[in-house]
Amino acid sequence: MRRHNFGRTTTAATAAALTALALAACGSGGSGDGDTGGDGGTDAEGQTLDVWIMQGTNPSGDAFFEEVATAFTEQTGAELNVEFVEWADAHDRFVTSIAGGTTPDVAETGTTWTPEFADAGALAPLDDYVAEAGLDTDLVEGLVEAGTYDGQLYGMPWYAGVRALVYNTEIFEQAGVEPPTNWAELEEAAKAIKAEFPDKIAVAVPGDAEFTVYPWVWGAGGEVATLEGDTWTAQLDSPESQEGLSFWTGLAEQGLSSEGATTWKETDVLDAFAQGNVGMAIMGSWTPGAIVEANADMEGKFAAVPIPGKDGGIAPSVLGGSHLSMFETAENKDLAFEFIELMTTGEFAQKWGEQAGYFPGQASLLTETLESTDPLVAPFAQQFVEGGGSVPVSPNFGAVQAKKTVGVMMQSILSGSEDVATASGKAAEEMTSLLNGGS
Repeated sequence: MRRHNFGRTTTAATAAALTALALAACGSGGSGDGDTGGDGGTDAEGQTLDVWIMQGTNPSGDAFFEEVATAFTEQTGAELNVEFVEWADAHDRFVTSIAGGTTPDVAETGTTWTPEFADAGALAPLDDYVAEAGLDTDLVEGLVEAGTYDGQLYGMPWYAGVRALVYNTEIFEQAGVEPPTNWAELEEAAKAIKAEFPDKIAVAVPGDAEFTVYPWVWGAGGEVATLEGDTWTAQLDSPESQEGLSFWTGLAEQGLSSEGATTWKETDVLDAFAQGNVGMAIMGSWTPGAIVEANADMEGKFAAVPIPGKDGGIAPSVLGGSHLSMFETAENKDLAFEFIELMTTGEFAQKWGEQAGYFPGQASLLTETLESTDPLVAPFAQQFVEGGGSVPVSPNFGAVQAKKTVGVMMQSILSGSEDVATASGKAAEEMTSLLNGGS
């Protein structure tokens, strides 16, 4: 973890990479503890706001938060103390801090964590703040749901992304194939690429990349899990879901992926794609800038299309991103929300999206992006608008991720130790138990 106590130093934020997608959630309820100072905001001279931000989302994070801190101090008089936390360590750190009452004032919370922390009573509702700021009609409607728990909203929309099918245009051109619009075309394109480039990975099928799995479940008409009353039932072993899993893992069984990809995470896919070794892969709207950063020679050599459904159309893809949440331990909640509003609306929300490759969660900022004709923006925008999906909105979904239920299933199939029916049956049983509070 890196800690930065930002004072009044002014630095310019670096220039933009690509714009991409938005996920959001806004909160409800809550009253502030500070003195509100009209147009000048909260008068908090001498106070410090403690904030946790996840490490690495924005390559220019240090410079960005120095600029934010300057604006925040000028507006409120308070200092900004930002700690950058690794994603891999963050969940356990949150759980420990919630148990010990040592949470920060504000933190970036992954959208799958917000219901969990709200259920634990750790988050302050934000509805009153959002309404008073006049933002309740300017948030992306479909994305607000991701932060809703038990009828209240606990996370302010900050940023989000979506995954689509990214492909190497040079490889596609030399193999004589077009971007696929259904599963049959995808399989044929992968076979043609493999025939033309035997040493390359035609399509990357990673074993430890949960969110690259769900589009194939949904694309076949399956579901991850369903809720009836208060009971969740995982659906990974339904006939439709198994059909999608069989197609996706079947590409690897045909030798169109790589045995090494059995243990790959999404970052491994990105690394291989950036080196020009992959024909196509499911990748996030935030990755184009990272690809070029890793290998400048790739600029202009790749594009994206929405993930195709089985028989055409768009297979849904998880809208994943982050909220900014206020913790109940915040002593000055007015000050906390003033920071949240500064970050999630207007200039700084737009800059963050441009630098990090995400869409902002403020609807009025999203309009321009959705009208883009950029081949590395428009397809992700189409995926977002026409093919966005959500994981189960449950306070226990984090336990499913912590247990790596889907990753274990995928690796069992890809390694050949279990068939789709057996592996998906075990995964569904475990997911059902975890979603309903089991272990």
